[in-house]
Amino acid sequence: MKKRVFWLVILLLFGYIVFQKIADRPPNVEGHMETVDEATGVEYQSIQLAKDQIYQGDLLLVNKDYPVHEAGVKNDVIRLSEHEELVQGYRLLDHRIEVSERVAKVFLEMVEAAQQDNVSHFILNSGYRGMEEQEKLYEEMGPAYAMPSGYSEHNVGSALDIGSTQMKMEHAPEGKWLEDHSWKYGFILRYPKDKVAITGTVFEPWHFRYVGLPHSAIMKQNNFSLEEYLDYLKDKRSISVTNDGKIYEINYYPVDEEMTIKVPISSNYEISGDNMGGVIVTSYVNEEKKE
Repeated sequence: MKKRVFWLVILLLFGYIVFQKIADRPPNVEGHMETVDEATGVEYQSIQLAKDQIYQGDLLLVNKDYPVHEAGVKNDVIRLSEHEELVQGYRLLDHRIEVSERVAKVFLEMVEAAQQDNVSHFILNSGYRGMEEQEKLYEEMGPAYAMPSGYSEHNVGSALDIGSTQMKMEHAPEGKWLEDHSWKYGFILRYPKDKVAITGTVFEPWHFRYVGLPHSAIMKQNNFSLEEYLDYLKDKRSISVTNDGKIYEINYYPVDEEMTIKVPISSNYEISGDNMGGVIVTSYVNEEKKE
C-alpha cells in the first residue's frame, strides 16, 4: 500500500512539472506550427503578418517618396511638460513638445550619460508633429526648410531636433557628443553631411532619429544612412551581428499580402516594417560566449 502511494505521488509530481513547463512556454499565435532548427536547436513558431506591418516600427523610411502611413504614427506619444520625471538634465523649447514615451525614456538615459562626460547644455527643440502642425510649418518655412505634411519623420514620433543652449549644434560639445555616442542608445544622426546625395536632405546636425539597437550600432560601424542600411538588409536578407556581447539575428522579408514568418520562441524579438514593402525581424539569440 505504501509503495502504491509513493508511486502515485511521484506520478502526480511528474505530471505537475510537465504541465508547468507547457504552461510557461509562449503560446502559439493562432495555432501555427512550432519547428526546431536542427543546426542550432532553436525553437521557432510561425506567426502571421498583416500587410499593414510594413508601415509600423522603428525602421520606417520616411521621405519625399515614402510618406507616413496612419499605422506608422507611434501610439505612445506624450506631452513632455506633463511628465517632469522625463525632463531632467535638458530644457524644452516649447511646453507643447510631444514625443514617443519610449523614445523619451531612452533620450533621458542618453542625456544622463552625456552629463557624466560634462556635456550638459541640451535643449529639445522639436519632437512629434501632427499633420496639421507639419503642414503649417511647411507653408511658413517652405520646401527648403520643411517637408510637407506626412513626409516628415516628425510625423512618426521617433525623431528629435536636439540643440545646445550655448551655440549651434554643428559647433557645440552637445552635437559632437551625440554624433560620437548616440548610436549606443539606438539613435542615429539622420541627415549627415556626407550623405546629402543619398538622403536628399541637407545636413541637419540637430536631427536625431531613434531606430533602436543593434541597428544604430551597425549603421555607425558601416557609416550607413538609413536608406543604405535598409538596402543592405534587403540585399543580404539575413545577417547575424554581435553588439555589447549580445548576438542578434536580423532577417528581412518582402511582404505583398498577409504572410507567415518564423520567430524564435525562447528569445525576444522585434518586428519593424520599412515603409517600402518589407519587414525586418530582429531576434536576440543569446550572450556571446567568453573564453
